[in-house]
Amino acid sequence: MTAVQAIRRLQALAGVLAVLALVLLMMWWRPWSSNDDNALSRANDGTGVTAEPGLDLYPAASRVPAPKLEGTTLDDKPLALSQLAGDIVVINVWGSWCAPCRAETPDLVRVATEQARRGVSFVGINTRDNPDAAKAFVRANKVAYPSVVDHNGEVLLALRDTIPTTAVPTSVVIDRQGRVAARIIGPVTYTTLQGLLDDEIAASKATR
Repeated sequence: MTAVQAIRRLQALAGVLAVLALVLLMMWWRPWSSNDDNALSRANDGTGVTAEPGLDLYPAASRVPAPKLEGTTLDDKPLALSQLAGDIVVINVWGSWCAPCRAETPDLVRVATEQARRGVSFVGINTRDNPDAAKAFVRANKVAYPSVVDHNGEVLLALRDTIPTTAVPTSVVIDRQGRVAARIIGPVTYTTLQGLLDDEIAASKATR
């Protein structure tokens, strides 16, 4: 093998190694990226429950009171969960920057519209968002229910025993007695949410 051939072979080998290094770097970086596609955090931030995606159902006998929720909405109006006493309430944590939130919103809006006449109320918590972007998102998606503004995460911090402060989106169902009935960490679908509410409405009728 001549010296020229040896140099060319080394150059080719260096090119292959560079490509492999780039692939490995991309594989390492993607799971830890803050990109919208990875908006749902699975880590415990040390202040609340671990943010593992899934559905948690709580039997009526073991349900705990919902945490106190109050704040100012995107429309600059005061809102407290206590104002909705007697309703079944769905709390949804969202941000316009969150891709899973954008994906689930049409289903949330549809269920909210269909269930409104059955004593079901929806409340959003808009977290770590730009106000103008959040309002534009609400208009574009025709979201009729109010959202409490949570620019710096303080609202979620107060709810940390129920809603992981790092998990967006998260939805929580509150029963008519003001207790936590179910929690969905991650995007919710029309079928899942409609089924949860149908079951909760039926159960509340049976106990009357």
